[in-house]
Amino acid sequence: MTSSNLLLEAHFLHIPKQASLSNGFRLVNWKKETVSRCGSSLCVDHVADLSERTSSLHNNNKAKPPRMVVFSSDGPITENKQDANNNILHSLCSYGKLTDACKLVEVMARHNQLPHFPSCTNLVRGLARIDQTDKAMCILKIMVMSGGVPDTITYNMVIGNLCKKGDLRSALSLLEDMSLSGTSPDVITYNTLIRFMCDNGNAEDAVEFWKNQLRSGCPPYMITFTVLVELVCRYCGSGRAIKVVEDMAVEGCYPDIVTYNSLVNFNCRRGTLEDVALVIKHILSHGVELNTVTYNTLLHSLCSHGYWDEVDEILSIMYETSCTPTVITYNILINGLCKAGMLSRAIDFFYQMLEQGCSPDIVTYNTVLGAMSKEGMVNEAMVLLALLRKTRCCSPGLITYNSVIDGLARKGMMEKALALYNQMVEDGVCPDDITRRSLIYGFCRANLVEEASQVLKETSNRGNGIRGSTYRLVVQGLCKKGEMEMAVQVVEIMLTSGCKPDERIYTAIVKGVEEMGMGSEAGELRKKLRQWKLLREV
Repeated sequence: MTSSNLLLEAHFLHIPKQASLSNGFRLVNWKKETVSRCGSSLCVDHVADLSERTSSLHNNNKAKPPRMVVFSSDGPITENKQDANNNILHSLCSYGKLTDACKLVEVMARHNQLPHFPSCTNLVRGLARIDQTDKAMCILKIMVMSGGVPDTITYNMVIGNLCKKGDLRSALSLLEDMSLSGTSPDVITYNTLIRFMCDNGNAEDAVEFWKNQLRSGCPPYMITFTVLVELVCRYCGSGRAIKVVEDMAVEGCYPDIVTYNSLVNFNCRRGTLEDVALVIKHILSHGVELNTVTYNTLLHSLCSHGYWDEVDEILSIMYETSCTPTVITYNILINGLCKAGMLSRAIDFFYQMLEQGCSPDIVTYNTVLGAMSKEGMVNEAMVLLALLRKTRCCSPGLITYNSVIDGLARKGMMEKALALYNQMVEDGVCPDDITRRSLIYGFCRANLVEEASQVLKETSNRGNGIRGSTYRLVVQGLCKKGEMEMAVQVVEIMLTSGCKPDERIYTAIVKGVEEMGMGSEAGELRKKLRQWKLLREV
């Protein structure tokens, strides 16, 4: 039996008792059929054993039925009744024998047997998942010709595969077959085809395709329309996209604010503010009201480009309309101002936010606290942090504490930084490497190297990673203070944690030994380090 033969294994089919043998399959002349069909694509296996078992079934009702029969597409399987073959088909699909299942469906079709439609659906989906598109389409065709109606998901999987292969003609043909079979295409079907056309330089074809679908009675899916308009804007420009919007209105497909927002968002991200103005003008001329999403998108783009006068104008419009600023609006403004170095104005917006009854979220607090800490406004940051701790809507997290601790450490206020660190732990917020690194750097700047070394040891004992630059800073600080024993301990911690000391660390240790008046010991240490190739020859 060749490798191309279809093997229907033991657990796929159990031979029934004698009565069902005569009804389910024909087991006569097995040897004859095997010899005559040994060159076919499918063969009968274990024939002698099966004959003996069949004889045993006739002579002794207590004999156990065999557990394995192997059939062929041109052999005894053709003698099976439809139900028996469908049982086999179901088992093949269940065990992932997709190639064998395909052959069985083809055999059943040649002998006018109706395949089990749910099994065919699973088979088509399985073939689509492994990119066997041609086989999937073949089974799909057999299923439809047999009276089956594949569902929309199955068609979408095959159409998606055809688009991936670049076979648009077959995908469109399958779309037509889909409608004729009684299955309605959905948003995913149309989106897949339209995206493929536009991404392959056929945006105009996509527009005509959607027009034709609307004329054929397709529902004016707003999601598909929005996708089409945004893709036309991307590949053909805003002017053409607006023209498409107007043309589609004639076909009964009217844009909503979501469609317009996609155009505004796309042009804002691209930085083409002239096109943004064109879209906004078109929106207003058609009596469509802008919503908060539109305003927030505009504000984000204007803040990114530093157009603060225009930002004030947009805010004035928002206050006059029903679209009052939300927490997202304020977060956009505060973040943009902080990035532009306009912290005082960002703080004004924060307190204006509170006056308007809009509760800041943790993003708002973290943005302001981070900017305050970088600007050295640590006292104001501590006041704001205390305000945050009193609120019910949110509580300080890791980023919050890290920002303020880093600001205090930069200012050398290590007593407050350490107190905030302890408060952080009490609140159940677990410090990370950034927290400890800020403390270590702060202690080193304040010439409190012993405290930095202690934090380093605690970090190492907890299994947290520390950068090599942090170790180097501590070692160099200890060496300058003459704490050579502690410096060596830090190097040992560094080696234990798997971090390799660099040449600057060894140089600092040698220099520290020299400054302690132990010149000969420093020279011997330098010599050994060079022998070990840890120091270069000068």
